[in-house]
Amino acid sequence: MSGEAWVGVAVAGVTAAYALCSRRLASSPVSSAMVFVGCGILLGPVALDIVDLKHNSEPIIALLEAALTLVLFTDAMTVRGRDLRTDGFLPARLLCVGLPLSIGAGWLLAWPLLPGLTLWELALVGAVLAPTDAALGKTAMSSPRVPALVRHGLNVESGLNDGMVLPFFVLFLAVIPGTSAAREGASGVFWRALVLSSVLGFLVGAVGGRLLRAARSRGWVSGEWAQLFVPAVATAAYALALVVNGSGFIGAWIGGFAFGSALRRLPATESRFPAAERPPPDTETQESPAHSPDAPDPAAGFTEHLGELLASLSLLVFGAVLLGPTLEHLSWRVVGYAVLSLTVVRMVPVALALAGSGLRRPTVAYIGWFGPRGLASVVLGLLLLEEEHVQGVELMARVVAVTVGLSVLLHGVTAVALADRYGDWHEKATAAGGRLREGTPVPESARVTPRRNRRP
Repeated sequence: MSGEAWVGVAVAGVTAAYALCSRRLASSPVSSAMVFVGCGILLGPVALDIVDLKHNSEPIIALLEAALTLVLFTDAMTVRGRDLRTDGFLPARLLCVGLPLSIGAGWLLAWPLLPGLTLWELALVGAVLAPTDAALGKTAMSSPRVPALVRHGLNVESGLNDGMVLPFFVLFLAVIPGTSAAREGASGVFWRALVLSSVLGFLVGAVGGRLLRAARSRGWVSGEWAQLFVPAVATAAYALALVVNGSGFIGAWIGGFAFGSALRRLPATESRFPAAERPPPDTETQESPAHSPDAPDPAAGFTEHLGELLASLSLLVFGAVLLGPTLEHLSWRVVGYAVLSLTVVRMVPVALALAGSGLRRPTVAYIGWFGPRGLASVVLGLLLLEEEHVQGVELMARVVAVTVGLSVLLHGVTAVALADRYGDWHEKATAAGGRLREGTPVPESARVTPRRNRRP
């Protein structure tokens, strides 16, 4: 049996085994990320040597890029303007103040701990490790004991910050000599990756959303094919940006915003069918009070589940090709930076961003701790490894590997316990008669648990 066949058998076996135990593990400290990363380490070169980046690089990179593309598109698709306009002070502060401060803090702290890296390589480390991933702290961000405002803020932050980091990533990469982006130059990257990719992604998403809405109103599209239409639009936004040598990820992210907005805001066209000949309503896609413009669109269901599966497989690959080999070359500097990245680099900017917000210290500490690093950091870290002509990429990849690995372990283990402890504090503080900012209501649409926080 060929090596590729063994990889398929191993990956399928891990996925099937977790699926059979998924409900049982959902309420335990053992998260899906821990399972897939741990199995990846066992399947990698340090143990069974089944999955290896040197022999399987092309399919591995394709898997990672597909996973991040779907995640960026669906995360952006589900974000609504009211998430930031109506009592959206929390995600707005975390994204507009906390995220840039996190990138800057990661940049500065890397300077004394990671000697040998250039100024812009240090900045790249800060950018790669800035985005958060809600999937690594499911209970912390979905527990009903946690105030809706906090859950909503963490979920919106996680859904948007991975896309907001991309411009920093491509620009920092463009000014590092020897990288693929450096050949285009900073100005070329700016116009192609940021401007042109955004424009093309917006056009693809807006046209795709309008076409789907029009087809629905006329009864032309079935529920099944409406769900398949979404990943097709995401792929088109990604691929079209690559055609012009831009950033496919930025194209997919902007495309998701435009697609979701077009579905929600474009007035439905009157049906052309007479009442007697009108096709029966599709229970998955019909416009009704149960499916209001602000409700999560059911057409995204398949794409969300597919993205979640690919994200889990990406974590398995991460454990095999990046984290496992890195564990054999640990240094106190790398581990020290990883610890600081999960604590100081995250928690201090969050505290500064929420200063004067009226939120109590336990809430600020809770939000600061639950900023897990996940898929976006994994994909960007592995893409760095493709830059073979840059001397510092191996050290940068090791830092990313250890930081994400620690995050998978620590945030997964503490999610259930800290969510309960924080819930106890909130209940007692509320019962004591205090008026808490944490109790501020959020829009009904925001109370729906986003994609990567849904339980099996």
